[in-house]
Amino acid sequence: MSKAKLRRSLLNTRQLMPREEWREKSDRICFHLQSSPRFTQSQTILAYFSFRQEPELSPLFKDSKQRWGFPRCVEKSLSWSSWKPGEALQTGAYGIFEPHANSPTLQPDEVDLILVPALACDKQGYRLGYGGGFYDRMLSLPEWVEKPTIGIIFESAYLPELPVDDWDKKLHGVCTESGLKMAQ
Repeated sequence: MSKAKLRRSLLNTRQLMPREEWREKSDRICFHLQSSPRFTQSQTILAYFSFRQEPELSPLFKDSKQRWGFPRCVEKSLSWSSWKPGEALQTGAYGIFEPHANSPTLQPDEVDLILVPALACDKQGYRLGYGGGFYDRMLSLPEWVEKPTIGIIFESAYLPELPVDDWDKKLHGVCTESGLKMAQ
């Protein structure tokens, strides 16, 4: 199956998930992340605001001792801004919430962990995103290449194998409602 067809199918399946099930599975993902030494030992974590019924990570942000960064789309790149619960957000170019443009920017050397949104991930650590290439471009840059990355998906989108292109970057692990799995 082509990436485009796979994207449509996965997105449709995810958006048909009943709200209560989505919330419950999202909460279990947050529980597994909070139980992970990789997470608890991280001081600055990059995350995302849920869009199109992606797993909801907002329970992680409350009462957290971590510093949080969220993406802002700037042309064809991601810029990361720090954000605290309660601070205002704006709607970005793709309809996704993001910190205001005047929010403090985070530099790669400040980041300990990246929680990466995805439509699907496979056992090797490859990810299927929305097709814009924002994360693959960022993770290809020398200053980002060694940063620990965890793809965040529902178990139904954890596949044995995904179609892979030369520019696709492997993640270090994947977290679903069933637990945290390191890439093989």
